[in-house]
Amino acid sequence: MNLSEPMSAADPTLDPTTLAEWFRRRATRAPDRPALSFEGRTWTYSQLQDEIERLSAVLAAGGLRTGERLAWLGFNDPLQIVALFAAARIGAIFVPLNFRLSAPELQSIIDDAGVHTLIADKTHASLLDPVRESLSCQRYLSLGSLGSDNAAWVSLAAERDAGHPTPAAVNSRPEDVVLLLYTSGTTGRPKGVMISSLNIWTGNLNGLLSTDLSSRDITLNCAPLFHAAALGVLVLPSLMAGAHLILQRGFDAAGLLRALAEHGVTLTMLVPAMMLMISQHADFGTADLSALRLVLAGGAPVPEPLLRTFATRGIAVSQCYGMTESTAIATLLDAEFAMTRLGSCGRPAALTEVCLVDREGQRITEPNRPGEVWLRGGNVASGYWNRPEETAAAFCDGWFRSGDGATVDEQGFYTICDRLKDMIISGGENIYPAEIEGLLYEHSAIAEAAVIGAPDSRWGERVVVVAALKPGSCLDLDALRAFVEPRLARYKLPSELHVVDALPRSSTGKILKAELRKRFAGAG
Repeated sequence: MNLSEPMSAADPTLDPTTLAEWFRRRATRAPDRPALSFEGRTWTYSQLQDEIERLSAVLAAGGLRTGERLAWLGFNDPLQIVALFAAARIGAIFVPLNFRLSAPELQSIIDDAGVHTLIADKTHASLLDPVRESLSCQRYLSLGSLGSDNAAWVSLAAERDAGHPTPAAVNSRPEDVVLLLYTSGTTGRPKGVMISSLNIWTGNLNGLLSTDLSSRDITLNCAPLFHAAALGVLVLPSLMAGAHLILQRGFDAAGLLRALAEHGVTLTMLVPAMMLMISQHADFGTADLSALRLVLAGGAPVPEPLLRTFATRGIAVSQCYGMTESTAIATLLDAEFAMTRLGSCGRPAALTEVCLVDREGQRITEPNRPGEVWLRGGNVASGYWNRPEETAAAFCDGWFRSGDGATVDEQGFYTICDRLKDMIISGGENIYPAEIEGLLYEHSAIAEAAVIGAPDSRWGERVVVVAALKPGSCLDLDALRAFVEPRLARYKLPSELHVVDALPRSSTGKILKAELRKRFAGAG
């Protein structure tokens, strides 16, 4: 072979930074190393690559093509990770769905993404029954048999055993979108963040360089895999590093403590609500956590008492700040500063630029002056799926406008000081008031309503509704929750209802949420 000649189109050199190819190369380099353990079973890197190729054959045989979308609905499962890589291998785009959403919410996302093939576990397949006939999907695959009454669903296990020919890997580009992660916006409409192989590659390197993650680590993920934090902070960086990933179906404090001890876990990612539940568990003081060198905390600031509780067990905590649009990590507070820089989200990740911009669009250079966080780097997504106007508003000359307000001190440590989008963070989940408010206005008793967040010792924040009622009407919290529950995920349901004569408004008619927070949430 003449190496000076270009490779033929039939035998392309696959780019090592693309999602499926870097994993294949990792599997080739360390085939017998344990890659993933789940509920008593372990897959090596070569076995996981075999699963990826088998599933890509099933997807291709079912008509999934380059650029089309594959969705997943269900609890954490190794096949969800396999599906992400298998879709990328044939040039498709993976869309993990939030299993906590209602059927109408899921329908909105599935149709917006134009999903071709949908995989669901037995628990969640029936969730789509009320809307399935009106969905855009052309194929439904289930984990396990759903019985003859669900003929639309094809058994994924049977398809994997059918011996479909393995398709050739698509020669994709690093800039090609491989993942659509849906996040609600200030308008309440879910937006699909377009994440490319380059975004994941850069995000992984940010994680590796920030945490010293290596093939010697044993990591554990219990956060839902539809979240950017789970995928971008821990799961994908672990696999790229050649680490051994322990995957749990979901969060359970007792199960997590057992797994940390049983597997000798060295690194995990938790939101503050999870940390609180673990610290309050009876086994927290006696569980063998000696191998645990670092907890990556995200989703909200970790309260000082909780940091001190973990410190009593010798557990280092590193807080990070990021979002779906930054493929998770944008800044990270090294564990050594956990107690001396309380409230800070740290310094920028190695491959990400961070700056603050004032209301006039000018970059802020002096320390401790509040501004909006702008981000730039290979980890920053290219925009929103089918949302050109919202993309243009948020992505400007390579920078992403986060909508979060922050300050930065003389040493370069950032602190998030407010949420410009009025977002509520409960248990690490983002809740956008506009989405809930849109439903409240449909209630026959409500004249006007506003949703705010209030501090919550367990979840970080809780949803509070302040409403003015129509003349002669009455409403209590139970009735309000019953009204919105069929159309909202449970974590978005209101925890408090306050009835007022009228909502405070500015001279231009805008509801003064700062006044509402001061009155009903104890904040300005």
